[in-house]
Amino acid sequence: MIRLLSRRTLNRTLLARQFLTDRTSLPVVDVIERLVAMQAQEPNWPYVGLWTRVDGFRHDELTSLLHDRSVVRSTLLRRTQHLASSNDFRWLRPTIQPAVDSALRSPYFTEKITGIDLDQLVEAGRELLADSTLTRRQLGRLFVERYPGRHGGRLASAVELKVPMVHPPPDSAWGRWGSPASVSVAFADSWIGRPLATERQLELMIHRYLAAFGPASVRDLQAWSGLTRLREVVDGLRPALQVFQTEQGTELFDLPEASLADDDTPAPVRFLPAFDNAVLGHADRSRIISDEDRKRVCPGQAWVEPTFLVDGLVRGSWSLKNSALTLTPFRPLSRADASAVLAEAELLLPFVTGNAAEATISLD
Repeated sequence: MIRLLSRRTLNRTLLARQFLTDRTSLPVVDVIERLVAMQAQEPNWPYVGLWTRVDGFRHDELTSLLHDRSVVRSTLLRRTQHLASSNDFRWLRPTIQPAVDSALRSPYFTEKITGIDLDQLVEAGRELLADSTLTRRQLGRLFVERYPGRHGGRLASAVELKVPMVHPPPDSAWGRWGSPASVSVAFADSWIGRPLATERQLELMIHRYLAAFGPASVRDLQAWSGLTRLREVVDGLRPALQVFQTEQGTELFDLPEASLADDDTPAPVRFLPAFDNAVLGHADRSRIISDEDRKRVCPGQAWVEPTFLVDGLVRGSWSLKNSALTLTPFRPLSRADASAVLAEAELLLPFVTGNAAEATISLD
């Protein structure tokens, strides 16, 4: 008989696998690999995601990994910017490449690249960029010289989608809030110093996803990866997976050796960065956020609010302006919960501002 899993069980299991129950002492690169990849739409946010998961995390622990090329920032899951270890990037990007390629079929690109042979465009990009690092703007200007009358920036972006590129530091490292005006790019194989995998590794991707986000459904896996038509692959793995159901009847899969967390596991207050995959990693996100609050956190496709968890669930958002940290609960907090949120915010404040003496916290 298939076991039914409650939302509470799924919540506590997700928190444990995401290092949100207890902070870990694992090396930072190991944490990033355990999470598969960390969303990095803006460079600062993964630092906050690691601060909330890694005991005593310091900025330079990630910055040094970016500089020594052990970790890279690039277009990955859902065609958005992520951090991944170089080892994982080498197989993960080729695996999700069809989802990345699909962006080239959008009007944003088709209006600008119609009539251009993409293979020749890629070869031109290889020649222009070679083993160097340029900003997108610089690469775009070179493309205009090669393709007069065309939109150089759009051509550069098209090549970045067709051929894996990374964003070297300092653009990928801790700095100001917001994305760099013109990020630098380098070909991934040149930057990493090793070739990328030539074959897609869907089964490996599924196993890694389940280790970090399971138990999960096929729809969850597809929402996280940006890929479609994964049912057949999962069905092929079914004999070697645990199978569960939600109380609503949705089929969930998990690794054979994976354990579920106890429902009574304490869940301390945790602050999550914008775009954190603990919130975005499933199609059905009810294990960590209600449908009502999901609309508050994801007001549009281009932004996902930074949030805080109380008893394992998203209970509010937070923002930082200058040195002012503002906490916005979605509904009134108990006195004990408010005190715990403020205590965790006081720990976060010096990390995100660098000057806690002049920083302030307000609880709306």
